[in-house]
Amino acid sequence: MATLAAAAARQAASSLRLSTARSAGQSSSIIQRRGLAGAADHHGPPKVNCWSDPMSPSKWKDEHFVIVSLTGWGVLIFSGYKFFTGGKGKKDEKLVEAKH
Repeated sequence: MATLAAAAARQAASSLRLSTARSAGQSSSIIQRRGLAGAADHHGPPKVNCWSDPMSPSKWKDEHFVIVSLTGWGVLIFSGYKFFTGGKGKKDEKLVEAKH
């Protein structure tokens, strides 16, 4: 336990000495400054809005493709549910009204 504490203290002291030994000019040259250089580099054709070219989903922006896909699946599942259950929601309302 004491050896671990001593090793940690030595490591902290050596890192403190290294950080105070460097000047501000030397430490700024070590820091990598990339900025947003990679953001402007497009690989492939530019992406478009889904309403600009609705017949080619490969050209759509990723977020538009996700929204359209999830909406399509939701409509498909809901319409399948309504088809296979026979629209029981309306029948239940008529039975409730007839009992009163």
